[in-house]
This record gives sequence, C-alpha cells and structure tokens, in this order.
Amino acid sequence: MNVAARRITSANESAAGQLLIARGSDCESDQESAALASFDACELPDGLLVLGPDGAVRAMNPTARRLLKLPDDAQLAGRRLSELVTLLDERGNDWWECSEPLLRLPGVRRQPERRLQLVTGHHETQLLATVRYTRIAGEVVKVVICLRGTESRERLDRSRADLVSTVAHELRSPLTSVKGFTATLLAKWDRFTDEQKLLMLATVNADADRVTRLLSELLDVSRIDAGRLELRRQVVDVAAAVRRVVAGSVAAGEEEDRFRIFASCELPEMWIDPDKLDQVLHNLIENALRHGYGTITVRVEPSQVAVGDHDTAGACVTVSDEGDGIPEETVARVFTKFWRGGARRGGTGLGLFIVKGLVEAHGGTISAGRSEAGGAEFRFTLPAGTPSFA
Repeated sequence: MNVAARRITSANESAAGQLLIARGSDCESDQESAALASFDACELPDGLLVLGPDGAVRAMNPTARRLLKLPDDAQLAGRRLSELVTLLDERGNDWWECSEPLLRLPGVRRQPERRLQLVTGHHETQLLATVRYTRIAGEVVKVVICLRGTESRERLDRSRADLVSTVAHELRSPLTSVKGFTATLLAKWDRFTDEQKLLMLATVNADADRVTRLLSELLDVSRIDAGRLELRRQVVDVAAAVRRVVAGSVAAGEEEDRFRIFASCELPEMWIDPDKLDQVLHNLIENALRHGYGTITVRVEPSQVAVGDHDTAGACVTVSDEGDGIPEETVARVFTKFWRGGARRGGTGLGLFIVKGLVEAHGGTISAGRSEAGGAEFRFTLPAGTPSFA
C-alpha cells in the first residue's frame, strides 16, 4: 500500500470512529474510543459536520443537529446532506450542488464564511457556514463544515446601525445651525449689527465644538473596542482636576452653590493620564447635571484598589446627585453603548461607555448605584500607577 493510500485509509477510519457517536454502537470499547475521538466536537459551541466527497454524512455534533433542525432520533450516517436539509445560497440555489465543482479543483481547500438559508417547510433560518476541504494527493477525502447561528452577527450589525443612526442624528442639528448662520451672514452681512454678528458667530463656534466632541467620542469608542487606547501617564493632583472640571461647569453657566467638593489630602502619588481623567470627570459631572437635581457632591479619598491578586494604593472618586436615581432594573446597562436614562434624555449615550473604558484602561473599576440623597451615584477607583517609562 503506497503512502497516499495509507493516508486515505487513516482519514476514513478516523471519520468512521467519529460517526459512532452519531449512530451508536454495541461495542463498549468502540463507544469509548469514539467518545474520546469526538469529545471536543461534541463540546463545541458551533456546529461541526463532516461529509464525504459524495456529500454523505460521516459525523455530526449535537450543535449541528440542532442548528439544522434534525430530529434527535434521525439516522444520519451515509445519507447525503442534500437529502436531509435544504440549504440555499445567496441566490437561492442549492448550496451543495453549486459547491460540487470545487471538489474537482485541487487548489481549493476552503470556502470563506458565507450566509446560507435553511428551508424547513414554510420557515427559513439563516446560518453562517465555513467549509474546509481535506485533500490527499489532490483528491478530497472529507469536507468539514462549521455552522453557527446569525444572532451574534445580527446584534453586531444592529449595534453598528445604531451607531451610524446616532451619529447622523447628532451631527444633523449642529451642522444645520452652522450652515444656516454662515449662509445668513454671507448673504446679509451688512444688515446685521455687530452684536447680532457676534451672537451668530458664537453659536457657530459652540456647534463646531459640539461636532468636535462627538467625533472625539467616536474615536474613543473605536479605540476602546479595539483595545488600542493609549495612556500618557504623569503625576496628577486628582482633587485639583475635580476643582478644575467643576470650575469649567460654573464658567459655562451652572450655579457654583450647586457643587460640593470633599477632597482628602492623604492621596498617594497618582500616575495617570490627565486628559483621560478630565474626560471621565467631565462626563460624570455632565451626566449628573443633565439627569440629576439639587446638589452634586464629589468626593475624593484614598482607597485600596485590587490589581491582579493583590491590593495597591489608589484613589476613589464619587460623583452623586439628588435626582431620581437609576432604576435597579437598568443599573446593569448604564455602561453600555447608547444607554440614556432619566426623564431628561439627551446626548449620544456613549459617555458612560467611554468612562468605563477609560477607567478600566488605567486598571481601575467603576460602579453605579443610588446615593444617600436618593439620586444616582457613580464611584470609580484608580490605582496609583507607575510612570509609562518605568
């Protein structure tokens, strides 16, 4: 027997051993051997299907049987896939028949993931299929098909569609304002007083800042999702950063009496990214202003932060208000994309998602709950950290 023949025999014996799981066996040793050979396949979350070059079923794990809606007691061994189920490609043609010419092309070893339509009676279900051809001396000895549902892909597509819709909605308003005021000024410059011109230009400037903030949020979201967020650590006075962000809110028109700051003088030396810290504080305080009422309290105090399997010194910052608070049933969703809470909705719904990503990038944690005054309370901790060049 030559080398190619021995390989073909070995591949067929392996497939036959796996098939015992699908159709059963009276031999206890065969069952144990088959169980060991196919254990991993049975445990896979994706469906795994092994066919011969003629399309006959050799092995199938339980997940594939469920995805293909085949009865548990159905005899599958040796039956052609096209006899068991109807799988259509994007054009509505029988997928296996359209794939058969690929078996005769020695250079083809796989099919990239594609969407197939499973037709059962009057119902249609979409599946994602990836195919690999096992060849020996150019001849196909088996076809391995990996199947999975489309639910996770559809959730991802919906998330992307929501992001596009949100961005389009948020950009439309400021861009309309910018376009309207600039067109009016260009067309009727001499008809306006200096005070009116100044008001229009200030509005255009504010809307341009709004667009810039939105684009910065989108960049942060993409970096957080991709794990490419860069930190430029330096020594930061956390209490001074809190006072600076609050002073900015007061300068923007908020009443100074609405804020209360309690800052400890015993904080360790904090090596964190100052811009990212300002962004976290700004988003949390803006969230309290938008959705809360009454006094906004910010506390800064030392804390022990869990890093890996040990605790290290750090800082804890708490931002709380006296508003309606966060309903218990939505607490778990506050840090997800596009979450908007409270009676006064607004913004893109990305702020708290970004806050969580920035805090965790520093090795810290953040939580949401109800404050003693009944409003919302956000508490985040940051380890003291080390210099980026250490």
